[in-house]
Amino acid sequence: MPDPRTVALAVVTSIVLFGTVYSVTYDTYLDTSNPLITAQPHHLHQSDYFASKNNPLNVYFTKKLWAWITATFLFHFFTSPAAIRTRARVTQFLIATAVWLAFTSWFFGPPVFDRLTASTGGECVLHLPSGAVVSVPQQYCYTKSTISNVADAPLFPAAVVLPEGEWSGVPRLRKGHDVSGHIFLLTMSTLFLVDQLRLSFSPPRGARPSETQWPPMHKWAVALGTVVVSASIFATYTTSVYFHTPLEKFTGYIMGVIAFGLTQLPHYIPSQTVSSPANGRSTSRSPSDKLS
Repeated sequence: MPDPRTVALAVVTSIVLFGTVYSVTYDTYLDTSNPLITAQPHHLHQSDYFASKNNPLNVYFTKKLWAWITATFLFHFFTSPAAIRTRARVTQFLIATAVWLAFTSWFFGPPVFDRLTASTGGECVLHLPSGAVVSVPQQYCYTKSTISNVADAPLFPAAVVLPEGEWSGVPRLRKGHDVSGHIFLLTMSTLFLVDQLRLSFSPPRGARPSETQWPPMHKWAVALGTVVVSASIFATYTTSVYFHTPLEKFTGYIMGVIAFGLTQLPHYIPSQTVSSPANGRSTSRSPSDKLS
């Protein structure tokens, strides 16, 4: 029987590849690094439901994906049989969370994605209601600061027509290479959850029956994990078809696979189960025993 992680990787790879080829063939993708385009609605938003950034899948799932992953992991972990409730799994989750934070929020200053965009020619720009684009110092993007046409008037060139009354907005890094953060996170998250779910069906060799029996709530945790994985795969498809350039999707995918690879490191470090409700003590096993 093939390793579920290998199957998941093949599925994600196929979807990203198919979606990217489709987006080029039928001109369905949006170049999100172009400041003159990205502030506008997707050119297919009226005809293709998932081309709109405001569709529920994007707003309530993809943009909040790590909250879904965290909730699913915790539910699955704490209802897992004792034999697979290991410290290695907690370490995996902490690694994945650290990678997510480093790439999207903070990495000894600006996150990795912002640093990459800036290093490839990215500019910090502010979109005005008139459609004009104004360049501002990059620290405003790094700190995600709000800029007002009143309080920050010196930032605006004299030739720019400002809206009447007080107006404010948050600048964004554009141009440069805008790695698809959604593809990155969806790839890492899908593979991470599949890795966690597979343990429920593949208890370690030598474990006692009392340590591998599913607690009553665990089937609901597995069901939730399956739903989140399925939604992630579908979101990967819609993102591949409608957003980012092919190269931006490719780099997001590669970084997602590498990030997942980092979460596999604890599999090769000896660890113990966190608890064993059946007998009240922890049991120590080698990684190959726990994760076969």
